[in-house]
Amino acid sequence: MKKQFDYTIIIIAIVVIAIWQLPYLGWVQYPFILLGTWFHEMGHGLTALIVGGTFEYLEIYENGGGVAYLNMGGSYLPHSIAQACTAAGGLLGPVVTGGILIASAKHHKSSMIVLRALIALMILSLLLWVRSFWGVAVLSGYIAVLIGITLIKSRKLEVITILFLGLQSVLSTYLQLDYLFTKQFERNGGIQISDTQAIAMNTFGVYWLWAVVIIVISGYLLWKSFKFYFTPTSGFNSLRYRSK
Repeated sequence: MKKQFDYTIIIIAIVVIAIWQLPYLGWVQYPFILLGTWFHEMGHGLTALIVGGTFEYLEIYENGGGVAYLNMGGSYLPHSIAQACTAAGGLLGPVVTGGILIASAKHHKSSMIVLRALIALMILSLLLWVRSFWGVAVLSGYIAVLIGITLIKSRKLEVITILFLGLQSVLSTYLQLDYLFTKQFERNGGIQISDTQAIAMNTFGVYWLWAVVIIVISGYLLWKSFKFYFTPTSGFNSLRYRSK
């Protein structure tokens, strides 16, 4: 059986790209820039927790920037490896999340579960980690909208929402290409190293090498999620059995 929503993702992808390419749409882009920052900083924070560190809190700024405050002292990994993994987590977090959202949209049940899991994560993040006005404002808005969508109980609307957020999340990775190829930057009058430079300093190589690695991994994950979404469901799922 042909998948009902084969072309939905293509249409949504065109809409998402148009939002970022058409002029005078800055007011539309802005909440998605802040959402991309949230995905990025949560990637740092959750990776820190996975490797045994502490996720203290995160901030999202009006200009779309953000920072996650972490403590890696309790990590079970060597300090340098823990630091490198945490830096990579912020860069890969958006595309991993986007890939999960896209893949989950293939089936109604999985899209329902993932959408509600995303809402739960946003609420948890708001209660435990977000510590800035713009972070609270944008996350509260997304939570309200997504809960409203679940209350409508429309399968098609939930699938469209999951795909839209997934594609926005993935695109946020490619919108930060200049950051990937940045060694350091200035923030609040001080010089900060980029995530790719942090990976290089704690492992080997140079920042631009790790930028290429991140891009390749991101492209692979995106390809796998699209492949899964478009792969026809096994014929065994369409079989019907009748008892005597």
